[in-house]
Amino acid sequence: MASTIQRVITTLHERRFLFEQLVHRDFTQRYKRTVLGMAWSILSPLLQLFVMMLVFSQLFGRNIDHYVIYLFAGNINMSYYREATKNGMRSLNANANIITKINVPKYLFLLSREVQALFNFGLTILVFFFFCILDHIVFTPKMLLLVYPILCLTIMNIGIGMFLSAVFVFFRDTEYLYDIFLTLLNYLSAIFYTVDRFPVSAQRYFLLNPVYVIIKYWRTIVIDATIPSLQFHLLMAFYALGFLALGAYMYKKYNHQFLYFF
Repeated sequence: MASTIQRVITTLHERRFLFEQLVHRDFTQRYKRTVLGMAWSILSPLLQLFVMMLVFSQLFGRNIDHYVIYLFAGNINMSYYREATKNGMRSLNANANIITKINVPKYLFLLSREVQALFNFGLTILVFFFFCILDHIVFTPKMLLLVYPILCLTIMNIGIGMFLSAVFVFFRDTEYLYDIFLTLLNYLSAIFYTVDRFPVSAQRYFLLNPVYVIIKYWRTIVIDATIPSLQFHLLMAFYALGFLALGAYMYKKYNHQFLYFF
């Protein structure tokens, strides 16, 4: 794993100009002919938060402290996961005209999409902290630990994006099936409700959902001002590295077959 990461870093350094151009192109295409441009990166999660507050605050928010922050923490992480993995899924097919003509590492196209999603996520995090101030959340040094779930989620998104993009090359139905899966995942990630409503035995099953694990970490640090257990940290690392290994395996195994299906 370490040698693989070293090769990727070396490739990014050698192909730095190409990678920078891909990132620039992706940003330009995303906001082309939009009036607000990059402001949508902030407005989109804010509008989603507003809608969820209107719908769920009276149903679930009465017994949850700092319910706006509770919602926001779940919403921004789910939005980042959704954007990163869906954009990653289309990365190979969207660049088929380049891949079929130039011998270049295919993961560069996926990583450029991931950079865009990570940048948008960073903007929403700034807004999230602003809402924390409005909601009188006390800032502590423990919040520096949020770097860890951000890193784990980013690594996991890259791995899942690699897996999806490889499958999407062969099966275009993947996009429609994944949309259904995202809807299910959204409801199973306890974004607008608490798992305390379920029996203790059932609450453990939520830990099988890696997105919920990330969201719970955020809420534990920000709202509860406590540090999750070592086992919780290891579980997040397991999901991140496990999905990254799966994605890398798919790219390595089917690398030479992609060209025949574009």
